[in-house]
Amino acid sequence: MTLSEEELAEELRADVLTRPPSRARLIAGRFFRSGQGRLGFAVLALMFLLAFAGPLVSPWSYLDKDFTAFLRPPSPGHWFGTLQTGADVFAVTLRGMQKSLIVGLLAALVSTALAAVAGAFAGYFLGWTDRTVTWVSDLLLVLPAFLVLAIMSPLFGAGRWPLFVITLALFLWMVTSKVVRGMTISTKEREFIQAARYMGVPPVRIIFRHVIPNLSSLLIVDATLNVSTAILTETSLSYFGFGIQPPDVSLGTLIADGSRTAVYAPWTFWFAAGLLVVTVLAVNLVGDALRDAFDPSSARPR
Repeated sequence: MTLSEEELAEELRADVLTRPPSRARLIAGRFFRSGQGRLGFAVLALMFLLAFAGPLVSPWSYLDKDFTAFLRPPSPGHWFGTLQTGADVFAVTLRGMQKSLIVGLLAALVSTALAAVAGAFAGYFLGWTDRTVTWVSDLLLVLPAFLVLAIMSPLFGAGRWPLFVITLALFLWMVTSKVVRGMTISTKEREFIQAARYMGVPPVRIIFRHVIPNLSSLLIVDATLNVSTAILTETSLSYFGFGIQPPDVSLGTLIADGSRTAVYAPWTFWFAAGLLVVTVLAVNLVGDALRDAFDPSSARPR
């Protein structure tokens, strides 16, 4: 007896409805049921939209100078006012946001990837691999990161901000790698890892196909929280002149320049500082909500 097309469609529909949701859907559902998760995601999306779409609607470029409006307050012609040089604060601030967001995201991704690889290799192979990774991470933990980055700041000239991102990421991975190492030591004793070993799967493939994916919850949350850490670190370094170098701008360089005129021209300082605070708070909200989504037992009562 053959089933009609309508009956087949009904059976498929019933199978889809009764099929348990995937882990990704469960995590996404928990995340968006969280008030702070929705708020953080919405604000962060708004910040990205403002940073990258805002310049398209602005009549001024961050390189333009209005020689008829030096240090003017916000007006219809200059929405956030102007700097002492005649530069439009709105255009310059959005350019600085772009750079800070890019630096924060890339530094977080590089540092989390480095922590995942280093910690997984150390925990899986142990022996000299573990000793080498531990020695390097302990050395970087005791080195004064701010001082090292300040000494290397002449290398971060115009157009060399990717080198700054890599250097910044090198000082953000150590603690996470130790956590990954400990989790790898316990994960490699599980049945599916043992089965892969007995089947002759190469160790490197086991690490990248089985070990690291099973630590994805930790790594995703770590990467999210590292974004705010990287943004704040970049801002602090740029504030003291050791981060993004002119003619590039970031929120740190804008806050440093605006702090000199903040008393009598607050628009040169408070817009950049306010956007920085809002962005970091949004990233932290997203990170906390992701942590609770991956581990419901850690969720705080709301």
